[in-house]
Amino acid sequence: MRYRRFGRTEWKVSEIGYGMWGMGGWTGSDDEQSRRSLQRAVDLGCNFFDTAWGYGDGHSEALLGELIRANADQKLYTATKMPPKNFMWPSRREYSANDCFPPDHVEKYVHESLKNSGLDSFDLMQFHTWEDGWLANPRWAHKLDDLRHQGLIQAIGISINRWEPWNGVAAVRSGLIDAVQVIYNIFDQNPEDELFPACEEMDVAVIARVPFDEGSLTGNLSMESSWPDDDWRSSYFVPENLESTVEHADALKPLLPPEMTMAEMSLRFILNNQNVSTIIPGMRRLSHVEMNIEASDSGSLPGELHDKLMAHRWDRQPTDWSQ
Repeated sequence: MRYRRFGRTEWKVSEIGYGMWGMGGWTGSDDEQSRRSLQRAVDLGCNFFDTAWGYGDGHSEALLGELIRANADQKLYTATKMPPKNFMWPSRREYSANDCFPPDHVEKYVHESLKNSGLDSFDLMQFHTWEDGWLANPRWAHKLDDLRHQGLIQAIGISINRWEPWNGVAAVRSGLIDAVQVIYNIFDQNPEDELFPACEEMDVAVIARVPFDEGSLTGNLSMESSWPDDDWRSSYFVPENLESTVEHADALKPLLPPEMTMAEMSLRFILNNQNVSTIIPGMRRLSHVEMNIEASDSGSLPGELHDKLMAHRWDRQPTDWSQ
């Protein structure tokens, strides 16, 4: 495993972090399998773990707390997210800061997440939804500063809506946040336009989420793919989305080098960008942990292949189903 600097925090975090959404109640999730996978990641050098209150109403946070206590001799970085007060994902322009993150709500859910995890503090506390318009009402910033001075959190971050990396640039430039979490992968390259330059200028860390485009960039989706009704992917991969997604993913397969999987190629593409501090793929199985961490050991992609993949940028706009 290789490590990168996490912006101005100066933390040294693993290039491959751990996204824990799938452990909060996805179809097929199993706590014992999750525990084994989390511990295997630690054993292989992963030291950054991202969860949220919204992942099973704190269930994923509880698993993270167990992991931290089981590895008390190591520094593992903990990141979680506060839900918006209106419990609406994604955020919309008409939602105000008071609708989503009034100070009393911020304080309540910092304490809720600490209680769920059994931890004394979190390294990174993030807003699970974000609007740059909320900068005009900075009461949330004052509250988080207070909680940071109490030692309950160490750094502040935001998680940006799907396909809206522009809606975070002002937050980065405000100097009020230490990290930004954004979708970035072979298809979703638009954070490179404005967001990444702002992060570089302000020394703000970048957490790249959804590296596999919700599964399409593993090469395993097909037009026959389906999910149970209570799995969120059943409402995301509606026919119009599934068809175009499979077409875009299939177009990458001729570029795949021998002995390289689509998943490895996808992770190593992201590693080519030095603005990225860590990538947080979901990893519920031991095999996924081992394969994804190997991508860090292999390093970034050859320049020629990276350039070819750049041509597969796919600019999309949020819709009713994009969540």
